[in-house]
Amino acid sequence: IVFAVSMVRSYFPPERARQLLVQKREYTGNGLAAALGIVTPFCSCSAVPLFIGFVESGIPLGVTFSFLVSSPMVNEVALALLWGLFGVRIALLYIGSGLLIAIVAGIVIGRLRLERFVEDYVWEIKTGRSPEILSPSFRQRLFDSAEYSREILKRVGLFVLLGVGVGAFIHGYAPEGLLAQYAGKENPFGVLVAVLIGIPLYANAAGTIPIVQSLIEKGLPLGTALAFMMAVTALSFPEMVILRKVLKPRLLAVFIGVVGAGIVFTGYLFNWVL
Repeated sequence: IVFAVSMVRSYFPPERARQLLVQKREYTGNGLAAALGIVTPFCSCSAVPLFIGFVESGIPLGVTFSFLVSSPMVNEVALALLWGLFGVRIALLYIGSGLLIAIVAGIVIGRLRLERFVEDYVWEIKTGRSPEILSPSFRQRLFDSAEYSREILKRVGLFVLLGVGVGAFIHGYAPEGLLAQYAGKENPFGVLVAVLIGIPLYANAAGTIPIVQSLIEKGLPLGTALAFMMAVTALSFPEMVILRKVLKPRLLAVFIGVVGAGIVFTGYLFNWVL
C-alpha cells in the first residue's frame, strides 16, 4: 500500500499541489485541497514550510487549512489497516469523515477572515519564482517509491509494533469497567473524553490502529475509538507547537476548536449510525 501510494504521490509534489490550488474558489478549493492532502507527503516537521509556501502562492487561508487538516488525518496506511481489521464500510467512513472535517474546517476558518492572525513574517517572506517541477522517469519513480517504502517501514514499523504491544496490554489487562466509566457507551461525554486524551499524544495513525482495535474489543464504541485516533493524528500537541511558529495564538485556538468540534461530532455520529 505504501509503495502504491508513493507512486501516486510522485505525480503530486507539494509545488504542484500549490499550483493546482492557486486561484481556486471556495468549496472547490477546499475540496481539492483536502483530496490532495491524502496523496501529498506531509508530516509535522513540514507543517511550517508547507503553510508558508501555500500562503506565498496566494492560496486562501481556508483552503490551506483544509490541506493541513487532511494530510495527517487521512492516512493511507491507517486506511489499509482499518480495511483489513474492520471491513470496507469502516474504512470508507474513516476517509469520508476525515475529508469532510478538513473541508468544513477550511470553509469555517476561511469565512472568519483570520488572515491578520498569521504571524507577520509569513506575509513578508518573498520567494520569487517557483522552482521548476521536475518530471522523473517511470523507472526513477519506481526506485524512489521503493526507497520511500523502506524509509516508511523503518519509521512506522516501530510505531506499529509499539501500538500492537500497547494494544495487547490493553486487551489482556485493562479492566472493561474502567473503559466503560470514562469513555464507554454509558458516558455521554465519552467521545469528548477520548479526544481530550488523544490531543496530548503524538503518534501516526498506523501506530494507533492496534490500540483502537483493542479498545473496541474491550467495549469502547467505534466512533469513540476513531475520534481518539483522529485527535492523535490531527491535533497532536507537538504539531500545535510547530504551527505556533506561523499562527498567532487566536488563530491556533480557532483551528484546534474547529477541528476538535468536527472530530467530536463525527465520533458521536459514528456511534449513533453504527
